[in-house]
Amino acid sequence: MQPSRTEPYPLEKASAGLTLAIHFDAFRADPWAYLTAMWWRIRRKRLRSRGQMARLLGTSPRAYDMWLMLRDHVISTANSSGEKPPILALIDVKAGRVEETLENLEAEGLPALLIGTADVPDLATAARQIDWSAAPWLMPIVAGDRLAREAASAYRAAIAGAKAGIIYADDDLISKDGRRTAPHFKPDWNSELFPHFDYLSGSCILRASRNDLEALSRTPDWPRRLVERALGEGTPLHISKILHHRQQRPRPQLPAAPASPASPLPSISVVIPTRNRVDLLKTCLNGLAATDYRDMEVIIVDNDSDDPQTLEFLAGLDPARHRVLRHAGAFNYSAINNRAVEEARGRLLCLLNNDIEVIEPNWLATMAAQAMRDDVGAVGARLLYPDGRIQHAGVVIGMGNAAGHAHRFLQPDEEGYFQRHALPQFVSAVTAACLVVTRDRFNAVGGLDERNFSVAFNDVDLCLRLNQRGWQSLYEPRATLIHHESVSRGFDRDPEGAARLAGELDALKRLWGTEEVVDPFHHPELSRASERFVVRLEA
Repeated sequence: MQPSRTEPYPLEKASAGLTLAIHFDAFRADPWAYLTAMWWRIRRKRLRSRGQMARLLGTSPRAYDMWLMLRDHVISTANSSGEKPPILALIDVKAGRVEETLENLEAEGLPALLIGTADVPDLATAARQIDWSAAPWLMPIVAGDRLAREAASAYRAAIAGAKAGIIYADDDLISKDGRRTAPHFKPDWNSELFPHFDYLSGSCILRASRNDLEALSRTPDWPRRLVERALGEGTPLHISKILHHRQQRPRPQLPAAPASPASPLPSISVVIPTRNRVDLLKTCLNGLAATDYRDMEVIIVDNDSDDPQTLEFLAGLDPARHRVLRHAGAFNYSAINNRAVEEARGRLLCLLNNDIEVIEPNWLATMAAQAMRDDVGAVGARLLYPDGRIQHAGVVIGMGNAAGHAHRFLQPDEEGYFQRHALPQFVSAVTAACLVVTRDRFNAVGGLDERNFSVAFNDVDLCLRLNQRGWQSLYEPRATLIHHESVSRGFDRDPEGAARLAGELDALKRLWGTEEVVDPFHHPELSRASERFVVRLEA
């Protein structure tokens, strides 16, 4: 019986030698972090230990070998109806090693046409040889690539209930000697990510017509073009299993700077809660002053500042440029922002922490243009720690059985997980440390939840409610800022703060089922304990 999605993997069942080798890799990569994780485990701080150890073990070059030993299995998803929907492989022969692919497809019971040979030089010729009356699904594949055992059965089972023009699966790379490496555990369909990273071509089946093939007859990159044509038919269906072993795959393409919007962007109200720490607030406001945005109002909500310098600074602000609201009482981030939104004049809202440092002038326009789209709810920026490492690149639901920041502590120029931290994409949530949303949509879902999430997870809850209405959260790395996280508020180490956080965590689990849910933009075979996207090996 396979472990459930939330069951930890039994490392003790793996080869002792491989286990030791992976732990040695982890120690060698970061001795201090490894020893710290072990110390936390001894001290029974298991959540901290598991999160750090998952990242260290998952980045070992032998981690996938361990996963294959523990988790790889014959795919048992045969079509229960007994029907065998026709699937025809179209093999692009340019890469060579055709015989290996043909033998593999024959073992899976799939017929094939070789595209680029003397007999079938192009897609138009192939189209004349296909029995279109059978309504076949096509599998564009490169010579040398192979299918996993029972992959054809998995695809046929998916076809039975498919309403899409594309069904795609996870893949890994395979060397000439047959070693499997570099697994790509893919997200469910992410239309914002796909233009920057083609994770479908070469690992999917699709619907196409004779006219489609004839139109692309002499197109060199016809597999990608067939995928693009099929995207118009429903939402691509993801099989969360490795069905393809490939020689190579398309590389992510870093996005160009966004073009200037065709029309002027609407007015925006920037809401900044603050308490004391005038040094942080000054840096934040100076950054806004240098931001290139035509129609912006700035609302500062003061939560009981008592520092004389801060009070003097707030009193001296030009009311034509800054509105200062007073909000007395215990810190309640949700209530503070909701109060400001009631008085905001902008069509757009930007929730902004007072410890944000602006480093380039176009960040706000970049986020605002995305927030104006009909299909977008909350837009989040890429936030960096002062030392340059990533603090926020989207939020993953279910991480740590709650929610966690994706790709945290990664350097922006590192490869990471297929450079996902550097690509615009839909996500389940973004942080309210820097969040842009239309005021109408914010109000339509009732704003931030003041009762259940006074400090933590209010942004996650807001984003999930927006998602439910069809306004999907979006991560925009072309807007990058520095976040001096928790400098002004502290880290909730006091008993009262810890109790409040525990209550908010319970509310998140109760309302959104984060202990069981698998984020559609993450994957059940990626670690839920690590904010870095690594193979799931936690013990």
